[in-house]
Amino acid sequence: MSRRARLIWLVVALVTAAPLAAAEPFAVEPLLTLARRAGLRVVEARHLALVTDLAPRPDDGIDGLPELFDAAFPAWCRHYGLDPAAHDQWRAFGCLVGDRDRFRAAGLLPTDGSVPDFVNGFCARNRFWLADQSNPAYRRHLLLHEGVHAFTLTIRRAASPTWYTEGIAEFLATHRLVDGRFEPTPIPSRAADVEQWGRIETLRRLRAAGAQPALADVLALPPAAHQDIPAYASSWAAVALLSTHPAHARAFAAAERGPLDRDFNTRLAATPGFDAAAAARDFAAFLDDLDYGYDLSRLAVDWTAGTPLAASRTVPVAADRGWQNAGVVLEAGRSYQWRAIGRCRLGTVGRTTLESEPDGISYDWYRDRPIGRLLVAQWHTDGGGPPGFRIVAAGAAGDFRALADGPVFLRINESPAGLADNAAGYTVDIAPRR
Repeated sequence: MSRRARLIWLVVALVTAAPLAAAEPFAVEPLLTLARRAGLRVVEARHLALVTDLAPRPDDGIDGLPELFDAAFPAWCRHYGLDPAAHDQWRAFGCLVGDRDRFRAAGLLPTDGSVPDFVNGFCARNRFWLADQSNPAYRRHLLLHEGVHAFTLTIRRAASPTWYTEGIAEFLATHRLVDGRFEPTPIPSRAADVEQWGRIETLRRLRAAGAQPALADVLALPPAAHQDIPAYASSWAAVALLSTHPAHARAFAAAERGPLDRDFNTRLAATPGFDAAAAARDFAAFLDDLDYGYDLSRLAVDWTAGTPLAASRTVPVAADRGWQNAGVVLEAGRSYQWRAIGRCRLGTVGRTTLESEPDGISYDWYRDRPIGRLLVAQWHTDGGGPPGFRIVAAGAAGDFRALADGPVFLRINESPAGLADNAAGYTVDIAPRR
């Protein structure tokens, strides 16, 4: 990333303010007394007392927000290895704000400068403020985002670096409703489940603009009070990668069990089993392929170096996986040939099973190519753009020239969300061109 692109990416804009430092929780009952005295609407559940000046509207979903908060609370505890029963009495106090002057008059929105003029939300210990949103799904997300801040600030006494503070709030707040019930979706399956969220789209735009951040950029986000949307999206991506990637999840979870203070980055780097260089490369690969339905159990990359390709080699390619290392190393500039055979299943449409051969089928397209088409690529770090997989060949047979000295990777073209119901695959012969 160029210096200019990095500076642009780090430009701060007031979107959602960062929480105050960790401290003891506020007492909720006195705040509820102020709210009732001011005639504000109060809705409560075990872990959240929510007050608002918004008049009830049919199907506005506000009355159900405390129950949603209660449903999310055990998932937050599980993430940190905590017993929810041990924190049964913990409560947060939230203000869903339409008219800020009314909350100021009620004594529920400080005027002493301790709470900034937030655009979307702000959290101080177990107390938070949330500007009303036109989209109910995004309102729910922001409520839970601030709720995670309240949880980590008080239960975990968090005072962690910016990337972790905001990334974990995004990660644990992302969800969908299934028959009206909360279901955590740290990496969402569909855009429709997280309307107006836009983090994946933001990261894809950054990549297209050549401004994709490296993991080191994200971990070095300054301790500013406000960050822009790309910083929130990148922080979410860092936590999502480290929390769910099979090579990093255990070490990251171990680091999270320790103090969440300003030395968290140093502790993470020193955690047994954590490989910073591997995490940086996996983060780049994650952003390179990121889309809805991304499942790291299927899409994690095997970076094994392999052996030089001196003669023909036959390798299998599974339809339900992402980029698969062929186990052979190519020589930059040298020509190779490939031939693929076989048939794979790409899920079903109604009662019809979709099947494909290596040239793919035009029933559907993903990233400008028919689904089912064999793709041949190398991991490329040169050329001025962000590192990523560069496709050097596609289809059933042909010749290609290697871009770099290094492994060759194969996959069957399909969106991440479509991999789970795929089956079988192709057999590919790769050989040096004589």
